[in-house]
Amino acid sequence: MAEHDQYQYIEVKHNDRTVASAQVTTCGGSGGIARASFRAESGHVPPGHRASLVDAVLDLPEVQQSARLEAAIPLGDTESLHRLQERCLDVSTRPAGGSALLDAGLPSTAARFGTGGGATGGGASRSAVSGDRVSGGAAPNLATRPPAAP
Repeated sequence: MAEHDQYQYIEVKHNDRTVASAQVTTCGGSGGIARASFRAESGHVPPGHRASLVDAVLDLPEVQQSARLEAAIPLGDTESLHRLQERCLDVSTRPAGGSALLDAGLPSTAARFGTGGGATGGGASRSAVSGDRVSGGAAPNLATRPPAAP
């Protein structure tokens, strides 16, 4: 099944500097598991940018088709954790070194968008998160790209 895993990398930029990023892996197709590893630059990250990163990850079509989310979040990243708790179901967390590991259910597409589920549409995941997203008065720049080859 590993040959069917999809990998994506999302960055949030502020003033042309990457302030937060996530590596996302989806496997199992519809109803499978999405895994995300969230990172933030050291120092001050303007409010709203980490939540925008969580939104970008959860809005990926491949993640929306998944039933569960497993995520690693830096300990102390309460903004990301709070947004994940708002958008996910049955959230549980546990510490693991310098990270918090999160297990959560993802709402079905029909539950997010009514019975039609038509708001997700088709298209590539790049178009789903590219461009600017306004959050807290600032406009974080979100971009996706494939992860670097090992």
